[in-house]
Amino acid sequence: MINVTLYTREDCHLCEQVVADLESLQEKIPHRLVLVDVDSDPALYDKYGQVIPVVEVGPYRLTAPFSRQDLMMTLGAASDRRTHLEHIDDKAYQERVQRGRTITGTDRFSDWISRHYLAVINFFLLLYVGLPFLAPALMKVGATAPANVIYRVYSPLCHQLGFRSWFLFGEQPVYPRVAAGVEGYETFGRATGIDEEDLWAARAFTGNEILGYKTALCQRDVALYGAMLLFGLIFALTGRRIRPLHWALWILIGIGPIGLDGFSQLISQMRIPALLSILPYRESTPFLRTLTGFLFGFSTAWFGFPYVEESMRETRQFLIKKFAVVNAAE
Repeated sequence: MINVTLYTREDCHLCEQVVADLESLQEKIPHRLVLVDVDSDPALYDKYGQVIPVVEVGPYRLTAPFSRQDLMMTLGAASDRRTHLEHIDDKAYQERVQRGRTITGTDRFSDWISRHYLAVINFFLLLYVGLPFLAPALMKVGATAPANVIYRVYSPLCHQLGFRSWFLFGEQPVYPRVAAGVEGYETFGRATGIDEEDLWAARAFTGNEILGYKTALCQRDVALYGAMLLFGLIFALTGRRIRPLHWALWILIGIGPIGLDGFSQLISQMRIPALLSILPYRESTPFLRTLTGFLFGFSTAWFGFPYVEESMRETRQFLIKKFAVVNAAE
């Protein structure tokens, strides 16, 4: 028996007529009718909400308006196709049929992920960007052991240089290098007594009662992942309907500024003689690191999250139909 899926909604008179037409064809072309409410999921509403009734039978689809004759021809074609595939014993077809009759644990997990993936991503982003701020708070109350665990966990993920990190509970929020030229702040070397060229010492310095304690992620990374979290929350509040950022804008406002700021700083500090006249030694400022990190994080999330949603919508549409078919057969 073939499965006929009708995408419908309540108070749809055209849909009611299609149901009546299908009932009249039941004796001639036996089939199992599966009703799917397009208002049950935003993905279904966006795809079918303005064109219902829609009928799917195997690989064939009818979109309103269509007649009883169209239905009969479509059901007949689907029935003949099924008979042919069963006659030639197409193994791939038989495997698809068998998968379509069973709801597996993987199906249920995929359905859950397709509906809650954004909450999962936002939760992990919140955790990832939040724990680095917990470390200095723990240091402040004397819980150095758990604080050092956080610093060690993030150590492979970030350079953690003291002069490029935020500080909490101290005299200043930042202690930039002299080369950054930031006015109004005591420099890292002057405040700590550490040679600003000693990167290992700057990395190992976590702070003290006077200067405060540094976050476990640098300024740029805090801005980057914080911006991704911000977009994720906005994306959720808008019903995940924001269109993806164009790739050219992503390169222009996301990759361009962070690449220019980061690489110009990196290359200039290599002190390559041939480049010194073109690119003199420079140290980025907390403002530039935060700005470029934010632009990269926000634009990357804007570019990527809508494409993830598109994929998840396709998964939800497939599984909603599969669940409806299996439940109708029981």
